[in-house]
Amino acid sequence: MLQTKDLTIRFGGHVAVNAVSCSFAPGTLTAIVGPNGAGKTTYFNLISGQLKASGGSVLLGGRDISSLGVSARTRAGLGRAFQLTNLFPNLTVLENIRLAVQATRSGRHRRGLNLWSIWSDHKALLRRAEEILNTVAMQDRADAIVASLPHGDQRKLEVALLIALEPQVFMFDEPTAGMSVDEAPVILNLIRDLKNDKRKTILLVEHKMDVVRELADRIIVLHNGELVADGDPAEVIASRVVQEAYLGASAQDASEPSDGPAAGGPAAAQQGSTA
Repeated sequence: MLQTKDLTIRFGGHVAVNAVSCSFAPGTLTAIVGPNGAGKTTYFNLISGQLKASGGSVLLGGRDISSLGVSARTRAGLGRAFQLTNLFPNLTVLENIRLAVQATRSGRHRRGLNLWSIWSDHKALLRRAEEILNTVAMQDRADAIVASLPHGDQRKLEVALLIALEPQVFMFDEPTAGMSVDEAPVILNLIRDLKNDKRKTILLVEHKMDVVRELADRIIVLHNGELVADGDPAEVIASRVVQEAYLGASAQDASEPSDGPAAGGPAAAQQGSTA
């Protein structure tokens, strides 16, 4: 169970996230929505440790992890430590994934024993890295240097690194942003597969309401840094006050079916910063 209790951050006189208390259970995908500037990404950054809270706490499995940095929270089970800026641009795709796998494994490669034992561990790490590479449909890019990858492939590699970390909680901040119509389904299918593991908790910040409708078990809405709605997706999306005040669309528009998971929904035009 992931929990935030009265989680708050102030930037000078501006309160970007204001006393947000919420619990996220394993086996549930929660979509976090709201207008630009609502505090969604800031809330994510407070949970993952990339921002230090002004007040409140973050708990994982009942343990208060508020004082931990990003790396320590990753080891504790939060899967949002690797971002695009943290890829190793001069290494290959396979080497990036292998390093992520290695970070989670104990073995002789950590203890400096004989070369044969270290090589045996290295081969096991590579096998796992290759499995993950296949999962994200990037086996044909295994030897490509990361700096040469297009944006869509870098986003897929970011998801591969998250999978390699084997976290309890997966945190996706607009995972298909900047991806083409052909590329986006790969990421969405990966999230669907992760949902099948009822031991995992998934948080998703997403503007495309058709994606939210399909994937979310629950929706929470942030506005001006405050939690203003929380509940069943159909009920939250149909709420007139949420549609008009927070998503910038009418309730009638929100109830209309979309053309597919990669298409933009009522809030698709709001693609700017969510900080």
